[in-house]
Amino acid sequence: ALLVYRVFRHEAKRSTKALHALLHGLALLIALVGIIAVFESHRAKGTPDMYSLHSWCGMAAFVLYLLQWLLGCGFFLFPRASFSLRGRYKPQHIFFGIALFILSIASCLLGITEMLLFKISDSYSHFVPEGVLANTLGVMLVAFGLVVGYMVTREEWKRPPLAEELALSMDFKTLTEGESPG
Repeated sequence: ALLVYRVFRHEAKRSTKALHALLHGLALLIALVGIIAVFESHRAKGTPDMYSLHSWCGMAAFVLYLLQWLLGCGFFLFPRASFSLRGRYKPQHIFFGIALFILSIASCLLGITEMLLFKISDSYSHFVPEGVLANTLGVMLVAFGLVVGYMVTREEWKRPPLAEELALSMDFKTLTEGESPG
C-alpha cells in the first residue's frame, strides 16, 4: 500500500487514494484476524498475553496503524479538514506511515527471534533447518524493508500532480479559503 503512489503515479489521484486506503484497510483486517488468533491460541494453551517485547511492539504497531488509517481517511479520503490543514498534516502522515512500516518489520523480527528462543534454543547454534529458515526469513524481511524504503523515498518516483488536479486544487483552495491560487 505504501507503493501505490509510486506504482500508479500517472493514474487519477482519487482512485489512487482509494486503492491506498483499501489496501491498508485489508492489512488492518488481516492483522486483526491474526491478533484474535494469537489471543485465542494463548487462551487455549494457558499462555499469558502481552508479556514480550514482540507483543508490545506488535500491539503498538496495530493500534498506531489503526489510528494512522483513521486519520488518513479523515484528512484525505473523506476530507473534512481544510486544504491548508491537510497540507500541514501530509508530511506527518508520510513520516508515520514509514515509521509504522519499520515498526511492523521490527515486530516481525522480534517474533521470529522469540520463536527461535522458545522452540529451538538448545539446537539453534547447530544450524538446524528451522533456524536457517528463520534467519533467511529475517534477512528477507530486512531486504524487503530496505527496498520499499528506498522506493518510497525516491523523489524521481514520486507521483506528480496531474495538470487538471493542480487547476482543481487551486480553484478549490481559492473558493473555500479565499487564498490566491498563486
